[in-house]
Amino acid sequence: MGIFNNLFSSKDTSSEEKKDQLVWIPLTSEDQLIEIEQNSSKRPQIIFKHSTTCGISSMVLRSFKNSYSLEDNQADLYFLDLHRYRQVSNEVANRFKVYHQSPQVLIIKNGTAVTNESHGGITSLDLSRYI
Repeated sequence: MGIFNNLFSSKDTSSEEKKDQLVWIPLTSEDQLIEIEQNSSKRPQIIFKHSTTCGISSMVLRSFKNSYSLEDNQADLYFLDLHRYRQVSNEVANRFKVYHQSPQVLIIKNGTAVTNESHGGITSLDLSRYI
């Protein structure tokens, strides 16, 4: 069936493959938040906070992946599993002075959260404005 899909499919699989291969940095420790603050003076740091048990969070994550258009060198992209790393999530909210939500995207520049969006706001977030 694969050969027929290749011959008759009108899908652009190269762009789909790129979207599935985002270079995520797992955010697993509070120490990484110091790195994020420091690195944010060189280029934006993006944190995606995801609830692995929430269907809405999964849909938003899929949509985020499909709409992500930045090149790998334009920003660092962190993935935070809220259930496994609850304390890290709490510290993100505390350190960057944002109200905890899930799913949530934060953009950190010069040590500060310059924006954060949750739920449907994530899909309409224009990341290129912060590059």
